[in-house]
Amino acid sequence: MLGLEGTGRPAHPGFLFYAWGHQGPGRARGVLWTLPSRPVPEDPRLMGAQLSSKTDAAAPCKALRFHAKAKGAQVRLDAEGSVARRCATFCDGIVFSQRPVRPGERVVLRVLEHEDRWHGGLRVGFTRLDPARVPAASLPPFVCPDLEEQSSTWAAVLPEGCALAGDVVRFWVSRHGRLFAAVNAGPWFLLRTGVLLGAPLWAVMDVYGTTKTIQLLDPTASALPPATPWVPREETLSEPEAAAGEECTICFQHAANTCLIPCGHTHFCSDCAWRVFSDTAKCPVCRWEMEAVAPLVWGSCSEN
Repeated sequence: MLGLEGTGRPAHPGFLFYAWGHQGPGRARGVLWTLPSRPVPEDPRLMGAQLSSKTDAAAPCKALRFHAKAKGAQVRLDAEGSVARRCATFCDGIVFSQRPVRPGERVVLRVLEHEDRWHGGLRVGFTRLDPARVPAASLPPFVCPDLEEQSSTWAAVLPEGCALAGDVVRFWVSRHGRLFAAVNAGPWFLLRTGVLLGAPLWAVMDVYGTTKTIQLLDPTASALPPATPWVPREETLSEPEAAAGEECTICFQHAANTCLIPCGHTHFCSDCAWRVFSDTAKCPVCRWEMEAVAPLVWGSCSEN
């Protein structure tokens, strides 16, 4: 296993760690991530060229709308196809984007209506199902787990309290097949991994449970709150001093307490990690492109 000289720690140890944030009073959340022992490098010749269909070639020219026909039995759309409302019950609220979505492209929506009498809420993700070829009557009542089990679909529920009326939700898939989301101006968080690229992906949403009505938004609109990566503010204000053998390999003073996503290197304090992320966004050890920085929970590590 690869390691960094002088640290005594492997390069890809399979650490567990949390990305967490706070959206206001009573709305803290945490998401547990597990890093693989050895990430598989991707062919750089394929990066940015995963989708090659004629439909996808025209995708950036069209604003995202809901597909007009492929929708759950309880869904009603407005005339523009940008608002989807579930009329009754708590299920049968599956909707799709009308065109494929590229890796890295943000799908942005606003929750317009929230219903407290149900449990659970909005599900989001991506699918290889072309909605133009999906009869509405064949759609199951739930995207998770029903549609996932029936097709190449990858979706997840947003954490509790993350899809209230007025909230702006962004979600996207990275070129490494990770499904990320952000709410309002909050931090990115990982919903799931394992999304298969290499074929067109349509956005899929389930207007489920407490989520009653959603509206697709233009991700370039200036009125949208910016999404920001998680920044460990408390730690950057007062970095812990390092014990012998646990120093940051950049400053050699503070404790190595962060993990770079997706490569998994853990040899840096949060100050230095975020400085690298801002300057070059490339891991100093392996030169992989960085997608995020996360704090380590050193007591929770496992070999995969």
